[in-house]
Parts: sequence; C-alpha cells; structure tokens
Amino acid sequence: MRSSSFIRIVFVVTLSSLCVMAQTQPPAAGTDKPETPSMGSITGRVVNETGEPLQNAIVMLQAVGRGSSDPGVATDREGTFQFEGLDPNSTYYISAAMPTYTYIPREPGASQTPKSYRVGDSVTIRLTKGGVITGRVTTPNGDPLVGIRVRAEMVVRARNGRRLLNGWGTERETDDRGVYRIYGLPAGAYVVMAGGLKMSYSSANVDPFDTDVPTFAPSSSRETASEIIVRSGEEISNIDITHHGEQGRVISGTVDALIGENEGFRVMLTPVGDGIVPWSGNRFPDMNGRAFSFVGLGEGEYDLYAYSYSKTREFGLSDIKRVRVRGADVTGIELSPRPLATVAGRVVLEEANTPGCTDKSPPSFEGITVGGWHNDNEAAKETPQTVWSLGGPVKPDAQGNFIVRNLAPGEYYFAPRVAAKNWYVRSIQFASAQKKPIDATRVWTMLKFADRLSGLVVTLAPGGGSVSGQLSLGEGAPVPARTYVYLAPVESERADHILSYFGTPIAPDGKFAINNIAPGRYWIFTQTVAEDATVPLSRIRFPHETETRAQIRREAEAAKTEIEFKPCQNVQGYKLSLGPSAQ
Repeated sequence: MRSSSFIRIVFVVTLSSLCVMAQTQPPAAGTDKPETPSMGSITGRVVNETGEPLQNAIVMLQAVGRGSSDPGVATDREGTFQFEGLDPNSTYYISAAMPTYTYIPREPGASQTPKSYRVGDSVTIRLTKGGVITGRVTTPNGDPLVGIRVRAEMVVRARNGRRLLNGWGTERETDDRGVYRIYGLPAGAYVVMAGGLKMSYSSANVDPFDTDVPTFAPSSSRETASEIIVRSGEEISNIDITHHGEQGRVISGTVDALIGENEGFRVMLTPVGDGIVPWSGNRFPDMNGRAFSFVGLGEGEYDLYAYSYSKTREFGLSDIKRVRVRGADVTGIELSPRPLATVAGRVVLEEANTPGCTDKSPPSFEGITVGGWHNDNEAAKETPQTVWSLGGPVKPDAQGNFIVRNLAPGEYYFAPRVAAKNWYVRSIQFASAQKKPIDATRVWTMLKFADRLSGLVVTLAPGGGSVSGQLSLGEGAPVPARTYVYLAPVESERADHILSYFGTPIAPDGKFAINNIAPGRYWIFTQTVAEDATVPLSRIRFPHETETRAQIRREAEAAKTEIEFKPCQNVQGYKLSLGPSAQ
C-alpha cells in the first residue's frame, strides 16, 4: 500500500511540471457542426535521468479544464503506458510519480502554463532519483525522541537572493531509535526542523510535540537555521537535531462571512522577515465550525489568511493579516473571506472558408480552454501560490460561453488553448458597446475582490500551421539544458503583435513542436539560457514585455533562418541548428 506522502506527491506532480504556453482555438456562429470524433489514445514512457525505463510508475491524466484526474495507470517493464478512449477534441495534462523519484521543481519566473498533449502524441516523462536527508532527533540529554515529526522544507530564492514563500516540503516521523529518513527530495537547498506545527492538520490528529516550538537542525531557531544542499540521488546523513521541547505560543481566532453555500475553510500561516526560513501550515475549522488555532509557534511575525470553499467551487479569500507574537499568545483574530473575481466571455469561430483548409472541420468547444494568468511581479509574490492556483482554465459551453472563476486580486492576461492544430488565435479583446474594443493582449486586466467582468471575446481563425522537428547536434552530443526554440514575425507590421510570437522548450531528446501558428513569414532560432538567467519564454506573452519581444525578434533576425506557413500548412521533420546562449 502506498503511503499518504506518496499520494501527496502525485497531487503535487499533477499541478507542477510547468512549461510553455501554446496558442489554441474554438468553434463559432455560422459554421457547420463538427463531426463526432472517433476516440484515440496517448502513449508514452517514463524514464529516469539516464533514459532507462521505470516500471510501476503511476501516470495520471487530466483533461484540460476539468478539476479531477482519471484513474492512473502503471508503467510496464519497458516504462511504457497508454491512455485509450480519449476525445481528439480535448487536450490533456499528463504527470507521473514514483516513490523515491521526483520532478525538477519549477524555477522562479518560469511560465505558469503546464504543457498539454493531444490524441496521437507520444510522451516521454523523465523522473530524477530524489535526494535523501537522514539523521537522529534527541533530547538535550541525548535520549532518542520517538514519533516526533521531522520536516524538510526547500528554500527558494528570487534572483535578488530574497527567500520566497513557496518552497516544497515533506515530513516523516522518527523511529524507535529517534532516526528519521526523508527521501524523494528534489535537488535544492533545505532546512530541517523537528516538532511544532504540522504541514496539514485536523483537530482529531494531534501528537505530543504539536505544542513545541520547532527546533531547526542542528539546534537553532528559524532565523539561524542551517541550509542543507541536496543533489539528485544523493544521501545527506548525520543531520542530527537536539530538540529543545520549548513550549510554543498560540495564534487563534475565527473565520467569518463565509461565501455562499460553503463546505468549509482553511487558514494558512507563514512566518515572515528577512532571513526567515519559509514554511507554512494550515488549519481546517475546529469543532465549533468557524474557530481555528495554531500551536507550537516561536516568537516573531506571521502572515495569516483564510480561504473558504463551496460545493459549487466558489472560493472566498480574506486579506492577509500580519500578526506579531511577543511574550504571549495572540487570540481573537478575525478573518473575513471575500468573493474572488470572475471574467465572463465567449469564443467565436470565424468562417472556415480559408483556401487550402476546405477539408478541415471546425474545432469542438470541448477542445478549447481559456485561462487567466497573473502578472508574476513583486506584489504577486506576496500572495501565496495556493491562492493563484484556485482559478484554473475552463472550457466553453456548447454555445462558446465561458466564465473564468476564482481569480485573486491582481493583473491578468488571458491564454486560450485549442486542440485543433489548424486554427489559431486571431484576437483577444474586451468588447464595449460605447467604444472601441480593448486589446486584452496589450494591457493587463486589473481585477479586485468580487469583480464581475464580462465581454471577453476570443476569436479563432482557420488556417493555423504547425512545425515539428529535431535539434541537429553531433552524434551522441547532449541537448544543452534550458534550450528553447522561438518564432518571431518577419513582417514589420506584425512586430508588435503579441500573438505572432511563439516558443517552446526543446526536449532532452532534441524534439520540439509548435502548433496553432498564424499564417505568415517567421524567423526561427534556438536559444540556450544560462542557469542563473530568466527564461524569456516565460515573459514572451506578457503585455508589458515589449523589450523582451523586441530582443527575441532581433536575435531571430540575426540568425537569418526564415520559415513561411501557408494556411493549414504542417511542417514536419524540420532540422534546427543550435543558436546562441542568452546571459
């Protein structure tokens, strides 16, 4: 039987492995109804970092725009898997998990958009052997502490060196010798703590060390905790902790003004301050339904917020409240969730009479999603990642109408996706009866609590092209990490048209594919990004990143490799050469 921590890993993996945005498309008024598609399949392999197959990895599939995953399948001896009976009009997220193995975490500033797959795709998923931290927890007298929870929390930093709040963590209990062993850790820097606040909590699940202040390895407070560097497949031993057993403080209060027909709420708490080790804990309601409490807290400052959830998946969010713990418990905190924002709109399909595309059926709305993606600026980094994940992409209904819900306050751009390769995104606009439509690709859409925006129109056009191929290197030469391929428009009149820029990572085997490309002439080139540099691909569709697009276009023009896409032209087997490195 798999442990609960492995189930948590599957959930985390399903939400991660983020990569690049691809354009997509839907059906419109005045077109013929799409033909009922025959079902298809997606196949693939799960391999380790050296390409060897992984047997009995669990592979999960989730249709884009749906909240739940289909039952997972296990890989065979060759590491292969297959999902059958899939709708060709839909796109799918695919992830894999296996005990002791892990994905590489998403780097700060990377694209927020997960890679999706279509029927007929062959997928290769690479998992890396996770690292291990092990040691012993004892009292100051040297006696072993049995059954105390030990937590490893990843330390994530921005490029300016500031610690971010959204690390990755897991926990284990010590055995009868006081020994703990935490495995399956992604490569990175970690702090290790014993006792105190659980990662997740219910009032019926307590242990004797809950009320203790956490002790960080080797025997310190959170301000002076040692950082432990973990590499893939490496075991770090003798990370011993002398646990002080100091009684911790309490923060408690109530959650009021729940939204709609709620099923409940969660309260999240995170320590703050320069040099503070990032971690977070959460609470479900206590027995009276609206009270919460956090125990085992050291003195310092904490950010506290609540979000409520309903049967209809409508979420409410409170303001983030900063609480200072000094010499006493803090009680009577009140958190009041408010409704999050929604954006309503519709997908419009232009007439499918483009020359060269007469045999192409209009796409099904089932194969289209529209999502709102926030501006990942400094202000957004103060909002926990959990909040941004509440408003996922949605599918239009049979008439093309959609509502993107649960959008936290912030700045957004909108990203449609279409399964049908031969359609592309013509425009994304907010319609207005009184004035000219607003181009939603050129300006951020600012949303506040309880905003109810409408009139977002995503127009899809027939004639989209695609290109797939291989990066050509010397025999046996590895593909450099962080290598990407870009398309930038040749025509000067399209230089500032955001929807005319495309890009995608090149896979470790050198393969790449870009779909839903508007007809026209493009420069195509590759770029390898230094380990400590921001990937331009993560910002190429941001409304304000004019200079990023201009730089991509200059480098593409300098590469002097042009490719032209006629309507509905699918270029296969394209050979790419390795381009320059970006610093």
